[in-house]
Amino acid sequence: MLKKGLLVSALFLSGAFAAAADCSFDLKGTDAMTYTDAAGKPVPEIVVPASCADFTINMEHVGKMPKTAMGHNVVVAKSGDVKAITAAGVKAGVKGDYLPAGDAKIVAASKMVGGGEKTSVKVPVAKIKEGGYNFFCSFPGHEMKMNGKLTVK
Repeated sequence: MLKKGLLVSALFLSGAFAAAADCSFDLKGTDAMTYTDAAGKPVPEIVVPASCADFTINMEHVGKMPKTAMGHNVVVAKSGDVKAITAAGVKAGVKGDYLPAGDAKIVAASKMVGGGEKTSVKVPVAKIKEGGYNFFCSFPGHEMKMNGKLTVK
């Protein structure tokens, strides 16, 4: 009995038991129009665990500029739909988060925030499992630098 207890303890402490999947990612938006991770490194891809029902992307705008000049958000859509969404979003303006209202091509989107503010977006993983999805900022021109792949594994 003691041996079994020691074996189970050793396996647990060694990490052999998998922890629950982390169903969120923390992203930072900067005044230099970049998404970075907590260490300040660029984020070209976010890997979403397939075991998650929903995946949350938390974004903090670490810059100082207001959302009218350098707003950031996080939008999820098929890679091929990004240009159409951002082009149509210009008409919505900053009050509409530079997103076309009711656009079915948008899987999920956070609100637009300015320097010092935070926002989050919850992504239903079932909608992005087949692949080919990106995350991006819909502020005009930002999608060119502020974008990356969402990969479900």
